[in-house]
Amino acid sequence: MSERRSGPKGPAVTRAGWVGLAVLAAAGAAGGALVSCGGGGGGSAAALPTASAPVTAASAPAAAPASASTLSLAAQVGQKMFFDKNLSGSGAMSCASCHDPAHAYAPANDLSVQLGGERMDKAGLRAVPSLRYKDITPPYADLLDNPDGISAPGPGGGFAWDGRADTLAAQARLPLLDPLEMANASSTDVVKKLQAADYAPLVAKAFGAKVFDDSDAAFASALQALQAYQLEDKSFHPYSSKFDLYAANKIGGTLTPAETRGLKVFTNPATGNCASCHYQGAGLNGSSALFTDFSYEAISVPRNAGIPANGDLKYFDMGVCGPMRTDHAPAAPNAANGFCGMFKAPTMRNVATRQAFFHNGVMHSLEQVVRFYNTRDTQPELWYPTVGGTPKAKNDPGFPAYGLVTTQYTGGKVQKYDDLPAAYAANIDTQLPMDGRAAGSAPPMSEQDIADLLCFLNTLSDADTAAATPAKPGACVN
Repeated sequence: MSERRSGPKGPAVTRAGWVGLAVLAAAGAAGGALVSCGGGGGGSAAALPTASAPVTAASAPAAAPASASTLSLAAQVGQKMFFDKNLSGSGAMSCASCHDPAHAYAPANDLSVQLGGERMDKAGLRAVPSLRYKDITPPYADLLDNPDGISAPGPGGGFAWDGRADTLAAQARLPLLDPLEMANASSTDVVKKLQAADYAPLVAKAFGAKVFDDSDAAFASALQALQAYQLEDKSFHPYSSKFDLYAANKIGGTLTPAETRGLKVFTNPATGNCASCHYQGAGLNGSSALFTDFSYEAISVPRNAGIPANGDLKYFDMGVCGPMRTDHAPAAPNAANGFCGMFKAPTMRNVATRQAFFHNGVMHSLEQVVRFYNTRDTQPELWYPTVGGTPKAKNDPGFPAYGLVTTQYTGGKVQKYDDLPAAYAANIDTQLPMDGRAAGSAPPMSEQDIADLLCFLNTLSDADTAAATPAKPGACVN
């Protein structure tokens, strides 16, 4: 939700937050017509953030959407592949195992990272994102034009948390060959499994009778099939939320007073400022209301001790600058690099249905995420470990219980930005609501702002989904 787009030389020109307010004002005047408006994987009870739930296998996905008759032959192949567990090294994982259509093509559980590998016992490195609303995503560019038409170009586009895949086809390759996910030893192994599948004749019908003669070409066709399925099947981009009804001025789209106030918080550069990155205006390639500007931001969410890889204190996941992406790696350890710490700003559509947030899945409720944005700077002791302090036997009555750290300390030093090397602290965005204000000062959003913003974010959920934490009856009315 930060307002600044970081660039390869560090934080760049700030985004004009008033654009969202202008759009909002125009929408109000038009009776609600906002139609023009937007990869792949805790701590000790004392000093570290609380650990997430133990990692277990992903829940079984729902059945495939019944849309084969409307799909091209290539997309029909992709649909078969998407739900085929035999395409994994374990024989127990399909694309749908982590991208469940019943959960907006995101995980059905609250695990920070999912299990995979040849024996389904290896924890991933990052939280699994939703596959919905990816069809307009442009290829990654260091200087991508911002869809708001005002902000300076900066890193944007691409797939996965670090943008290392330029297309949905390229993205599909990553889990198929990742030893922590579907764990195929090679692309040839995938092709052999396709050739043995009961839908192999469909593959030949879609890509030619000799499709399996060239293993590399067959694998490329398979990736294109998965891409075609995601592009053609409407369930990947249904636009069926209450917000969509509101934007189109349709019955059922009237926002309540609380939701209307929440939209104002979302766009207001002095409070939530969410629209600065999760842009809801007219976007690229004729799109609108994607709730992302495809940008990359560094906000340094707390380290997740529940991810096994983080047990190595020298390991840091720094997004665009590595380690999974290698073309923007620092020239040497801790060498200046404006890309370090930057992760993709995802769409806010269906955000209220998610159960794990940020690239490392360190948070597990939408309210906690909003409160992190609001108090990362004013109360960092709620989110980052305290070192050298003394835990209180009993927290003070006013000590919040919503943070990752639930024990209050006397003395010591808060280890802020604990999942980013100090050499890259300058890359961290410093715009509202995370503007670097002093600890102990007032946060940007009031309790009413937070409650209203959560109400609005729930309007972004598609009709076929359910909120991870349903609002109390009447909470989002007045």
